[in-house]
Amino acid sequence: MGIAPRLRSIAAIAAVLLVACTGTSSSTNSAAVAASDAVSFKTADGVDLSGRIFGPANATAGVVLAHTLSGDQTKWFGFADRLAGQGFRVLTFDFRGYCPGGDGGCSGGTEDVDAAPTDLAAAVKFLRADGVQRLGIAGASMGGTAALLVASADGEGIPALVLSAPQVLYGLEVGSDVLQTVTGAKLYIAGLGDPAGAAAAADAMAALGPQPVREEIVTADEHGTALLNSTSGEQVQELMEQWFGRYLAQRPTPSEAA
Repeated sequence: MGIAPRLRSIAAIAAVLLVACTGTSSSTNSAAVAASDAVSFKTADGVDLSGRIFGPANATAGVVLAHTLSGDQTKWFGFADRLAGQGFRVLTFDFRGYCPGGDGGCSGGTEDVDAAPTDLAAAVKFLRADGVQRLGIAGASMGGTAALLVASADGEGIPALVLSAPQVLYGLEVGSDVLQTVTGAKLYIAGLGDPAGAAAAADAMAALGPQPVREEIVTADEHGTALLNSTSGEQVQELMEQWFGRYLAQRPTPSEAA
């Protein structure tokens, strides 16, 4: 099968009327933090990372949220709590060298973009050890590029990814060889006016990877997790929720289906 036609949000936005700004307020973050727990885990090269875990402890479907180069895990708290309300186990974390402090935690090491896949792989391993069997990743900017690299190398398979990411970021590069090995369902989201060129990157990567692939270009100028705070923020969050709901839903065993 060829690549499905790109599903552009530009044409649909007037019909759905999702124009309310849905930024992550301090009150939203406070409520999310109150319903979550601080955690820590170690990378393969021995760096201690700080995170927070949301959602029911017995959940078998979960999501890792990976932040941007200019952000930290707090940018995901509101959406993490929202996914948790849908029954997902959700992990946010700070990449190495990111230390917002307080509820945002403090990861060890020195900021290193090239080590982002190593850090994200440790987060995936941690959430699986927590009992998650069907795991997805949402990655913004640096986190999105790292997500594709991690999914390409992951032996257990990442069935669902949501990405807003460049193909090349410092020493990280997602070539066609990588994209061809990412078999999980991929949702690329970008703002039409993203100054970092995420829309063009979404076009290029959506055309190279195997199905299922969907692309959504929304009417926003923000980059990465800032899309959650944009006038298209509610639309973006609904798209992400629906994607994970569709591709991480618990599938019955043959005996259950009989």
